[in-house]
Amino acid sequence: MSLLAFMVLSLPMVVVALFVKLTSKGPVLYWSNRVGKNNVIFRMPKFRTMLVDTPAVATHLMADPDRFLTPIGKLLRRTSFDELPQLWTILTGDMTIVGPRPALFNQDDLIALRTEKGVHLLTPGLTGPAQINGRDELPIPVKVEFDEHYLKNRSFLFDLKIIIQTIFKALKGDGVSH
Repeated sequence: MSLLAFMVLSLPMVVVALFVKLTSKGPVLYWSNRVGKNNVIFRMPKFRTMLVDTPAVATHLMADPDRFLTPIGKLLRRTSFDELPQLWTILTGDMTIVGPRPALFNQDDLIALRTEKGVHLLTPGLTGPAQINGRDELPIPVKVEFDEHYLKNRSFLFDLKIIIQTIFKALKGDGVSH
């Protein structure tokens, strides 16, 4: 499924890459250290939406995150186009289509709570239950509740529901932190 998505979305990804390169200096992709299955660190790519030298912390922890955005950063985040390079990490096995979103390596509170609830045993996903229920607007304990619910209720139909709802949420730009 991710290979098909990668092929279908390759042209839009090339266009996004060109816009990133033409509107700000620095690399097209931003690779961040993320926490994967069993709390193993892996490198996750995104189209760069922030200026080079932006602190490596969750956006909601920044005092004024908008000042770090590239000229097209807000649009890429609102549409979730910045997430498209993660199809590569799905192909390599570090991520899956549906699962809990991978934590930043330094989100100790999120990592600890997920470990306590057993969520760390899941492969992180491109989308997940928190993405369709509030995304960046959710407090960490609520995100972990959604992740735990997913852990206990995983099924093909549940995944399909999350994928479909993700598409609609992404098109509307719901719950995205700028």
